[in-house]
Amino acid sequence: MIFTNLRRHRVRTAIGATGIALGVATMLSVVGLLGGAVKMFERILRSDAEMVVFEKNVSDLFFSNVEVAVVDELKSQPFVKEAQPVLFSIIAAPDRPVVTCFGIRASDGRLKKGEWLEGRPADFHDDGEGIVLGERAADFLHAKTGGTIKLGQGTYPVAGVVRMENGFENGGVFMPLPACQKAFHKEGVCSVVTVALAAGHESSEVKAWMGKNHERLSALENEEFSRSYSQFKIMKTTAWVVGGCAFLLGGLSVTNTMILSVFGRIKELAIARVCGFSRSQVALMIFGESLLVSAIGTVAGWGLSAVGLRLLSAIPQLQGYIEPNIGWIEVAGAMALAAVTALVGAMYPAWYAAQLKPAQALRFE
Repeated sequence: MIFTNLRRHRVRTAIGATGIALGVATMLSVVGLLGGAVKMFERILRSDAEMVVFEKNVSDLFFSNVEVAVVDELKSQPFVKEAQPVLFSIIAAPDRPVVTCFGIRASDGRLKKGEWLEGRPADFHDDGEGIVLGERAADFLHAKTGGTIKLGQGTYPVAGVVRMENGFENGGVFMPLPACQKAFHKEGVCSVVTVALAAGHESSEVKAWMGKNHERLSALENEEFSRSYSQFKIMKTTAWVVGGCAFLLGGLSVTNTMILSVFGRIKELAIARVCGFSRSQVALMIFGESLLVSAIGTVAGWGLSAVGLRLLSAIPQLQGYIEPNIGWIEVAGAMALAAVTALVGAMYPAWYAAQLKPAQALRFE
């Protein structure tokens, strides 16, 4: 009877399923987009390293200050294979108030992983002023290798243009660490230090050494950092809150659909009671219809979000900036919310239908 009732009222069923579908699509899209942004930022920090060192109790890595001398100390330890300083900052450029700047050493492997469109890695020197632009940064700054560009209060020669897979890096500026420190008045410090462990050694050795020698700093594995970093927590929480609000709107559509369904067939429900249906069976039938509508909407919303995110990631201007990250946790969360929404939305209609008295209901107009 559940399937029969939904088929008989196709428009009403479609309206309820559409509300759930839009809620699911909104939640998965927002969670997927922000989750992808977090993953892209994580890759900036990793750079073939297993750990990251930063200043404790900072709200954002842009405010973290780690002495570069710590890098040389780490390199001398037997449990460290490689340690690289990175200085994050925001700089202004002509017609661009915000451009991400990465202060790195020439030995940092991130530039070597990119596709060099102009120039070559050997043109990037620690003791020079030459900068390397991501492909998109070179495009919107109208810069070419061999020319100069004004960034902040200084003018820098362009040493090369590189295409990076990561959108943040592809739209950013890579500056020699000493030049970056001078430009932002952060001589002798960096934002983070990425640490690659030597073969056969554990992250606990780095943590123990850091706790003993530099109590002001924190050393975490990449996964630990992702779970504990406040900005990542805020982004993920925001995504679920926005998605949850969209789900509430979908839940209202389900409630409305089920109320209309009950009031539209009161006499049918009365006949069912006369034919032997108990109150619990009538209530279960309403709950079943609501759950089925919600299930249809969940599948449709999942498909809508997948198609929408794929289309967005295919737009040339957004490539590298959008990396949809919808995993099974997100899908399971959407399914659970849809089921709860369906059950809550059907509570009043189910209660009303169960309380109907056959004799009075048959006279209902």
